[in-house]
Amino acid sequence: MTPARLVSLLLSVTMLAGCAVGPDFERPKLDPGAGYLGSGDASAGRTTGTNIAYGTEVPGRWWELFRNKDLDALMKRAIENNPNIEAARATLKQANETALAQSGSLFPSLSVSSNATRADSTGSTNIGLYTLYSVTPSLSYPLDIFGGTRRSVEAAKASAEAQGFTAEATYLTVTSSLAQAVIQEASYREQIAASQEVIASYKELLGVLNNQVSVGTAARANVLQQQAALAQAQASLPALQKALAIQQNTIAALIGDFPNQYASRNFRIAGLQLPHALPLSVPSALVEQRPDIRAAEAQLHRASAEIGVATAAMLPQLTLTAALPTSAAELGDLFASNTTGWNIAAGLAQPIFKGGTLVHNKRAAEAAYEAAFANYRSTVLSAFKDVANALRALQHDRQALAGYLAAEKAAKESLDLSQTLFKAGTVSYTDVLSAQSTYQSARLARASAEASRYLDAVALFEALGGGWWNRPDNLAVLANTDPQKTMPSVSGDKK
Repeated sequence: MTPARLVSLLLSVTMLAGCAVGPDFERPKLDPGAGYLGSGDASAGRTTGTNIAYGTEVPGRWWELFRNKDLDALMKRAIENNPNIEAARATLKQANETALAQSGSLFPSLSVSSNATRADSTGSTNIGLYTLYSVTPSLSYPLDIFGGTRRSVEAAKASAEAQGFTAEATYLTVTSSLAQAVIQEASYREQIAASQEVIASYKELLGVLNNQVSVGTAARANVLQQQAALAQAQASLPALQKALAIQQNTIAALIGDFPNQYASRNFRIAGLQLPHALPLSVPSALVEQRPDIRAAEAQLHRASAEIGVATAAMLPQLTLTAALPTSAAELGDLFASNTTGWNIAAGLAQPIFKGGTLVHNKRAAEAAYEAAFANYRSTVLSAFKDVANALRALQHDRQALAGYLAAEKAAKESLDLSQTLFKAGTVSYTDVLSAQSTYQSARLARASAEASRYLDAVALFEALGGGWWNRPDNLAVLANTDPQKTMPSVSGDKK
């Protein structure tokens, strides 16, 4: 058989081996009964007690729905400067380059070796000293008949895809954490303002009591009780101020600043707005949109491909090699027709006995797939739980806020009335003290309840995946192992 016919035959065998060993990956199917709420809560909007736009998507920059320019500016800085996002981008680039490097194993490898030998043949040919130059180009091509190499490339690309979604999950964690920190800062400012208002009221009443004691119309014991109530109210301020400082430091770290570099925007709850209707993806869309689910799916794909790699390692390995050696005493004669030769060979290697290594590697790959599948299911269940929790929280937030607003209004009216009556001498000081305590508790509870609505709205945006697919600069699409591809065009955020 001539070399040309041998090469033709081997290439034909390679092309005929179109399928690769091991399972072809299939995306897991979502249970058709999967949902967020109970059987009577199909629409979700009627059961959460808030406006829910069922079947709509989260916008790519969901924080803009709060309509606060300072929050938008902080988000921009966090996206540009947060070290966790920077690390995620770099790790994604590493995964992409690794996958591209693995893709190179699909192609033949070409190398060239050369040397120059100085010899003395005076004793045999009387030529004397001479230099022999040789150059040997060689080609090696492991024929991927059973698809083991293709499966390894498939696994590397799946790993890069997983890293892309992991990077997007990092992005979502940073942005949602920043939104939560801003809301918490606004909440603590509101609670501090409420406490200061109550303290001012306590001081005013203390002044009235001191005047009454001086003219003999009130007991000294009432003054001492009011001083104690005032001191207790004042003692609550440091804890709130401490919590405020911690949130400011958290914001600084999230935007890539040191604590001393962060200039607070003095966020207040009144400066934020809840959207008229919150989006809610249909259950079948959630598995497409949650970056952690997509990352778990890609890891499952990788585990599936690794089974094929382990299976192919148990089968014959066919390698085609070719060389074109040439040698001459003069560099200019290296590639003359009378100085070159060639050789071509095909090598077949079949593992016979490796102490059970290959069999156990395959079983280990199959077990890894089972673990990846269980992890995928766990991630899906956790995602649906997160959405359900956010919906229920929003329902109770609205109900709680309505109650706290009514309680604060009634407590303020009661306090005002009791203070007026006390000054007129028709009620006891004990009634005023009780009204003060009730109003202080109601004021702080209302401030906290307002913040909870915003925090749970952020939790819903995060639970639904953060709208990365509607953001042109999303990191998931950068998990691109084909240098010929470009990022798909995106029209913009869907509002």
